[in-house]
Amino acid sequence: MVILWLLMALLMLSFVLLPLVRRRRGMIEQVHPDHPDAADPADYGFLRQEELDVRLPGPDQDLLDALELVQRTQDYRAAAQLLAGTETAGELRWQRVQALGGAAALELEQRPGGVHETPGGQWLRVWRAERPEDAGGAAVHAEFLVQRAWRASATGTKDFRLLLEEAREVCGQAAELAPADPVPHIIELAVGRGLGLSRDEFERLWLKVLDRAPHHMGAHLAALPYWCEKWHGSREQAYAFAEAAAARAPRGSLLAALPLFAVFEHLPEVNLVLGLYRSEVVAKAIQGAQHAAHEAGSADPTLPHVRHLLVFFLVRAERWAEAMHELIHVDGHVGALPWTLAADPAAEFAVYRALAVAGYEANGGSPASLPG
Repeated sequence: MVILWLLMALLMLSFVLLPLVRRRRGMIEQVHPDHPDAADPADYGFLRQEELDVRLPGPDQDLLDALELVQRTQDYRAAAQLLAGTETAGELRWQRVQALGGAAALELEQRPGGVHETPGGQWLRVWRAERPEDAGGAAVHAEFLVQRAWRASATGTKDFRLLLEEAREVCGQAAELAPADPVPHIIELAVGRGLGLSRDEFERLWLKVLDRAPHHMGAHLAALPYWCEKWHGSREQAYAFAEAAAARAPRGSLLAALPLFAVFEHLPEVNLVLGLYRSEVVAKAIQGAQHAAHEAGSADPTLPHVRHLLVFFLVRAERWAEAMHELIHVDGHVGALPWTLAADPAAEFAVYRALAVAGYEANGGSPASLPG
């Protein structure tokens, strides 16, 4: 155990010492940041760590504009108008509801309110009070409650279950307001996982999603954790769920990448063995995700989720050029797995990016040969 912790300490120290040397007989070596051979992500047009946007997995300027206006004025109408014009069954509506609910939850956490202070997220309360019939507002409210519950879970208080019960009720209201919209049921998947629904109950909920959006990538990402061994299933059940979804995925669907997410959910908490990331299971999942990313349309809002996870696995497998190929597509936004699991998502992403650049250059790569 002492040796294991020593190895972990050395690994963390190596992260602190980044950037890394460009090339030395194909190996990555640590050097001082001012060293003339230090790899510099800026040479590739990558943003500085402090410029990385942790709110979204990829660009959505319309959402960012609406969110900026809502938070600056505390007037919900820009958000309501945005959702009203967003396709009901599409992936984009799910992501926008997530972002808006998360923004309100974060506001409340940062400004809980007091005698002389209005609590954060007041615009959402006004939205629900003034437009109780607005399905978009109800969905954002449900997501807000779910995200508050996950934040409360870290403290182990009873608020976790109370918030999820309330979220379940609001999901029902949102579903009644927009019967064809899968988003309220997708949000309820996270509620069901937290409340520990039985397999039969969860599958009935899942069928409601499939009836409305059978190939919804976001829905599958929301359902997958329930079947993982750290929640209510097992490694075998999670892999079966992901592989079945990939097998029935239509051409151009990112569902073919779902097995990579199942592999990620079952990685050991501590692993320093390179062979794991070059194993047949991982290599096959990477290949499936790469193929799905290649076949998907560039406008698919869930594509950045797949590319971010590919960066993680490709760097771990020391497949530097392939990792660089994914980085040029996602750099700038880091609101996706695996970075969002870290206390500082931007810093975590920057570490992997620096490793990719250093490994790429250590094997003869340069900005001029950057893959497209």
